[in-house]
Amino acid sequence: MKYGVGSLHELKQLKTVLEEQRALARRRAQEEAEARHRQQTASQLFAQAVGPVTPVPSHHQQRIDLRPAPALPRPLQRERDQQSVLLESLSDEIDISSILETDDKLSYRQPGVGPDVTSKLRKGYWSVQRQLDLHGLRRDGARETLGAFIRECQRQGVRCVRIITGKGLGSPGKTSIIKHKTYGWLMQKKEVLAFVQARPNDGGAGALIVLLAPGTHPLL
Repeated sequence: MKYGVGSLHELKQLKTVLEEQRALARRRAQEEAEARHRQQTASQLFAQAVGPVTPVPSHHQQRIDLRPAPALPRPLQRERDQQSVLLESLSDEIDISSILETDDKLSYRQPGVGPDVTSKLRKGYWSVQRQLDLHGLRRDGARETLGAFIRECQRQGVRCVRIITGKGLGSPGKTSIIKHKTYGWLMQKKEVLAFVQARPNDGGAGALIVLLAPGTHPLL
């Protein structure tokens, strides 16, 4: 078979294209091999750096739930009930004259509490741990504040507190209404074992030192 000049030229071009394609395929194969080698080397280095690994069990009972716990609903009705009980339990009509020891060292103690307790209160036997200032409050606000304060102190294990009532020097008749109401409110609280008028350096006639019953500890 004889080929013309044109046919020989086309064959040479085809041969050149085929050689270029083979060369390109060889380069691609070599590049892929080098990439696999690099990946294997990197994996080996990572495994050597990390060391032996123990797989985490996939059983659903061993999974840890990191979702935050849902917020508990606020017991609004219970809070309102507690406030109602508080208002009802502290009467403003109690007659304190038959209970309060109104000598020059005003004091009160629950039945069954010995006179030595009030004596110790006057002498500072118990350190004052909390203080409540009722100065400037109206009657209802003072009553609620005092009741909440007493409950919280007993919950925290506080035994001795100071209640500041003020002397009432700026009130009509120079008599503090809150001061005398506070005497009656404290006498109605089962948590209150005794109270005495504060010493001069602790507030004198404008303050009371109150001893509270413990929650779960011995009485005194």
